[in-house]
Amino acid sequence: MTGHILALSGGVGGAKLAAGLCAVLPPEQLTIAVNTGDDFEHLGLTICPDLDSVTYALAGLNDTVRGWGVADETWQAMGMLSRLGGPDWFNLGDRDLGLHLTRAMHLRAGDTLSQVTAKLTAQLGITHRVVPMSDDPVRTQVQTDGGWLDFQHYFVREQCRPEVREVRFAGAAEAQPSPDLAEALSRPDLAAVVICPSNPWLSVDPILALPGIRDRIARLPVIAVSPLVGGTALKGPLAKLMAELGQPVSNPALAAHYGELLDHLVIDETDAADAALLRDAGLCATVTQTVMREAADREKLAQEVLALVGGVDRQG
Repeated sequence: MTGHILALSGGVGGAKLAAGLCAVLPPEQLTIAVNTGDDFEHLGLTICPDLDSVTYALAGLNDTVRGWGVADETWQAMGMLSRLGGPDWFNLGDRDLGLHLTRAMHLRAGDTLSQVTAKLTAQLGITHRVVPMSDDPVRTQVQTDGGWLDFQHYFVREQCRPEVREVRFAGAAEAQPSPDLAEALSRPDLAAVVICPSNPWLSVDPILALPGIRDRIARLPVIAVSPLVGGTALKGPLAKLMAELGQPVSNPALAAHYGELLDHLVIDETDAADAALLRDAGLCATVTQTVMREAADREKLAQEVLALVGGVDRQG
């Protein structure tokens, strides 16, 4: 395969495919743009959960057992914070805090989030380009019976218990795509956009909500890997969210959400029955193993996705 690939990623599931793509593509052929709608200010620090999940996965530091954060973590700072009566609902391990403190230091010195991310990934030995979707604040919020909640309050503090009526992205209309995302979309050799297996409503939609992004992506071949496996999500609130928003928890409903943006959907072998429905709707569909337990699984899926690029032709 020749040409550049732009991957759109959320957190844990997206980070796995991002790692697979990095294993099979050289740095000059890949840009990974990451959702920052989950970002929030906590303990005086800017926390970027999805950026950190991708960063830790590519650096080989992620905790594959817990599913988030850094492996071999300790929790001394959180223990003291809790003892002192501080807000301990959002766990930050000691090693993880080191990254957040470094990010805060650079941001206070005047660096943009893009510049900070480039410095942090380089220090961790990552040679591929990992970029925030925007340097401007965009905040995902969900409407519940109790009013609007910032995403981390809904996701972590409330453990996704409230029923979601609506999702919005505060600040998206005024935000600008990050320079690296804009540059990737302007490349004459950009071959395709790969949407990693991340939550469409909560992780991908914030990226698409940035001014001009959806229109620019619509001119390109777009291949998405479904985050659904066996009619549900392996992690996170996707299935619950779809049902609460009145959507069937299915790959056809997920594809319909993306609409004409999507050309090809890769689905798990346990959902093979959905393939005919997707093709009837005019989409290309590939059935394969999308569950990524080991590095070999991540690389195999990445290879299969990239093999589809030449077969997707979007006339713009």
